[in-house]
Amino acid sequence: MHLITLKDWSGDDIRGVVEEGIALKREPARGRGALAHQALALLFQKTSTRTRCAGEIGMAQLGGQAVYLDWRSSNFGLADLGDEIRVLSTYVNFIVARLLHHEDIKRVAAAATVPVMNGCCDRYHPLQVLADLQTIQEKLGRLEGVKLTYAGVHNNVCNSLIAAGLKVGMEITVVAPEVNEAAVDEELLTRARSAGTFTTSDDLRGSVETCDAVYTDTWIDMEYFDNPDFKDEKERRLALLRPCQLNRALLEGLDPLIMHCLPAHRGYEIEGELIDDPRSVLFDQAENRLHSQKAALLKLAQ
Repeated sequence: MHLITLKDWSGDDIRGVVEEGIALKREPARGRGALAHQALALLFQKTSTRTRCAGEIGMAQLGGQAVYLDWRSSNFGLADLGDEIRVLSTYVNFIVARLLHHEDIKRVAAAATVPVMNGCCDRYHPLQVLADLQTIQEKLGRLEGVKLTYAGVHNNVCNSLIAAGLKVGMEITVVAPEVNEAAVDEELLTRARSAGTFTTSDDLRGSVETCDAVYTDTWIDMEYFDNPDFKDEKERRLALLRPCQLNRALLEGLDPLIMHCLPAHRGYEIEGELIDDPRSVLFDQAENRLHSQKAALLKLAQ
């Protein structure tokens, strides 16, 4: 069993990981030694704080060990990807692959003889959304029927929220004037629309007035934000997306959970003051990356 996209998991699979993540958080000794003498490989093309720390610290807490592999300082950038993954599978029990392109994640899963987790690609970010669901469950006591509005760029996180909504009965409304081309998944959207769990809107205020949680993500990838070669595209996106900013005026008189997967560009997709607002659960989401990733490892170890 792999975790490449939440499209491939059942509602029971997802809810089970959410509940186990909550239990692991409440009981620090839970799971201690469960993965003793086992190893996790963290294969990263993209930089990371949360995914890497969750993998390394989580495996240590479960009694195992993790090895971090930077794509640029290994042979993964030189050799056949499938060959390298077959070799890596003989050394470790799990692989987290954080790669640029979804097609490469699929190649990793096809070649691996151990469970693979998608640590982020240009189409999906399932580990992030498992932590998000854990946060929602903790704060609201339910997933079924929760209404979440996502604002900004339709990207990998947005896809994973839609996929999760389809499986656990959440209702996802997307207000996204910009769509990352690589994130397009028409099959997912068609299924979610048919199930009544996904809608689009251009009325952000109207959407947040009736939602339980409002979620945003960076409008511009971190590696491009201060890149002079990206200047024109940055200005275009900022002009287009400014009406989608989460700010105090938008949320005045409302009480949704405020969510962001981090890292954030304060003052762009989200007003800095909202990050520290009492309604904000951003740092709960970040903490839950550890607990939910441990729960996912235990699920894949079964």
